[in-house]
Amino acid sequence: MMNIKHKITMVLTSLCLMACASGGNGENDEEPDITPPTKDKKQIYIDSYVTAITKATDYGFETNDRIGLYVVNRNDNATLKTTGNHVDNMLFTLNGTWTPSTPVYWKDDDTHADFYLYYPYKQQIGDVRAVEVAVKADQSSAEGYKASEVLAGAALDVTPSETAVKISARHMMSQMVIVLKAGNGFTEEKLKEATVRVTVNGVKTAATLDIAEAKLTPKGNATTIVPLTDDGCYKALIVPQTVEEGNLITVTIDGRDYHLKKAFTFEAGKSHSFTVTVNKTSSGINVDIPGWETDGNDNGGVAE
Repeated sequence: MMNIKHKITMVLTSLCLMACASGGNGENDEEPDITPPTKDKKQIYIDSYVTAITKATDYGFETNDRIGLYVVNRNDNATLKTTGNHVDNMLFTLNGTWTPSTPVYWKDDDTHADFYLYYPYKQQIGDVRAVEVAVKADQSSAEGYKASEVLAGAALDVTPSETAVKISARHMMSQMVIVLKAGNGFTEEKLKEATVRVTVNGVKTAATLDIAEAKLTPKGNATTIVPLTDDGCYKALIVPQTVEEGNLITVTIDGRDYHLKKAFTFEAGKSHSFTVTVNKTSSGINVDIPGWETDGNDNGGVAE
């Protein structure tokens, strides 16, 4: 019996030694050789920037900004769909570089692709051709002004590469800049000392965004917007639209209202500068449109 037990012990010891030598379940086990499906594919990187003005600083994207990205393979007829694209509404966050919530890859080394982005990011998109967006009625704070920005852009027929895809984001809204100047019966000092309130009236604040076409369509009822006071002027982001003649701008100075009755067309991506001269004696307000991508016309008017 002792010989049998001794032999069994030797066999078990040998098996243990063999298991240790081959790895077994020990700490030095090698990971199984699993080839990920993306091993030989290039990762997609993007480098998006904003043309012209943006946000309260009017400079460009800021840290922690979030955009949504769609990628459509050219051999899939290059048509952007709400779902079923090569990449659907992938969240990218700016932190030095644009970082996706999950790495995304090109289909292969040969298939070209179309890239579509929009800002701000929405987790749920019901229709890429009609994304619900809006500007804030109260833009008197920097937060309200920033939250009214909408951007979209595309880069088409891009060749697969390990370098970042450059995508220019365009302003979907129109910017309105109002500057007050003292006219008859006022001095600049008195105007600065006065209690002043400015509103933009009769404009729609809601719209739908077509991401594929980078186009906004206004919707809903017209309302009043309170602009941001910024470095001596008043700024507001406006949904592109044509406003019928009415009290477009109201300037309230020490309780007295001065109305600019005017029709106007706000264009996407354009900044319309309104220099408003307030005349106490005649209640006149003169308005012109200089500066950034103007229409070249004198849009003057009289407020009563």
